[in-house]
Amino acid sequence: MYALYYTPGAASLVVHWLLIELGLEHELRRVDMEAREQKSAEYLALNPNGLVPTLIVDGRPHYEAAALAMYLADRHPQAGFAPALDDPQRAEYAQWMFNLVSTLQAPARLWWYPWDLQADDAAVRAGAQARIEAACERYDAQLAQRGPYLLGERLSVADFYLTMLMRWTRNLPKPAHDWPHLAEYARRMKARPSFKTLYEREGLSEWA
Repeated sequence: MYALYYTPGAASLVVHWLLIELGLEHELRRVDMEAREQKSAEYLALNPNGLVPTLIVDGRPHYEAAALAMYLADRHPQAGFAPALDDPQRAEYAQWMFNLVSTLQAPARLWWYPWDLQADDAAVRAGAQARIEAACERYDAQLAQRGPYLLGERLSVADFYLTMLMRWTRNLPKPAHDWPHLAEYARRMKARPSFKTLYEREGLSEWA
């Protein structure tokens, strides 16, 4: 059984979603970020970055959402959510995962928490917004040319990850779902029964 340290709607969402989607037995351990539980000595002993998620696997803590998502897909290959190491699409899959982290997750987090840079909040948000919109243009074009998923006809962990990051843009002046192919993509991913279960368990309602 897995144990997931999570905060509703945070980066832990994709890991929680995959645990549900894969039908894996798991325990949820909520981290109250407003009370800064993620910075407690107890939590830092599990995840020295002081962030969520942390996933306990066989009694050992692991962290970084993208890494955990890829790990779950590899550890439970029956769902086919990750190309095998010898699959020609493996390199493309890994490329999308790293691309999502660097081109969409990083600026989206800065838009939500501009004060992390200890700079002018408006300037940080403006820069983050420009990067997010440029990334959305590329993802929308990819889906238009090679969809319906990032790997074409093949649903992968990268699609669950992109959907979570699209949710993060919901309050931006131009959110990701304003692009036509990304909008259809989000509708398709949110129609999965696991998404409804995820929202119920995390107590979420926005961007449903």
